[in-house]
Amino acid sequence: MREVRLIDDEGKQVGVTPILEALKLARERGYDLVEVAPNAVPPVCRIMDYGKYKYQMSKKHTARKTVDVKEVKIRPQITDHDLHLKIKNIRRFLDDGDKAKVTMFFRGREIIRPEIGMKLFEKVVESLSGKFQVEQQPKQEGKSITMVIAPSSK
Repeated sequence: MREVRLIDDEGKQVGVTPILEALKLARERGYDLVEVAPNAVPPVCRIMDYGKYKYQMSKKHTARKTVDVKEVKIRPQITDHDLHLKIKNIRRFLDDGDKAKVTMFFRGREIIRPEIGMKLFEKVVESLSGKFQVEQQPKQEGKSITMVIAPSSK
C-alpha cells in the first residue's frame, strides 16, 4: 500500500499515513487531498480546499504591477529650463515603468499656431533617451494637443 506524508488543513504535520486513510481524513473534514511535493519520498500531500488554492494561485500570477499613466502638462510658451524639468519628470516616469501623457494647453489665440506645439513635442521626443516608444503621436483635440509615451517593452 502506498503511503504519503500528510499535512493537515491547519498546516501541522500528521506524519506518514496510508493514502486511503489520508483521503478518508480529508473527506471527513470537507476538504481535498492535494499532492504538493510528488518527487519527495514519500510524496507530500496536504489537506486543503483545492478551489480556494487555485483561486489564490491565479491571483498571485495576475498581481503584476499595473501601468499607470502619469500626466505632464506644458504650455506653448514654456521656457527651456522648465521644459528640461518636465522632460526629466517624463524620463523618471518611464524608468519606473509608467506611461507618460504629455498635454499642451492653448489659451486664447494661441490655438491659431499649433505648429509651435508640434515643434515642442518633437523637442521632447528628441531629448528623451532611446528606451521608450511613442504610443500615441501628438494629436490636437480641441484646445489641447496630447501625446502618450510608453517605456519600451523588455
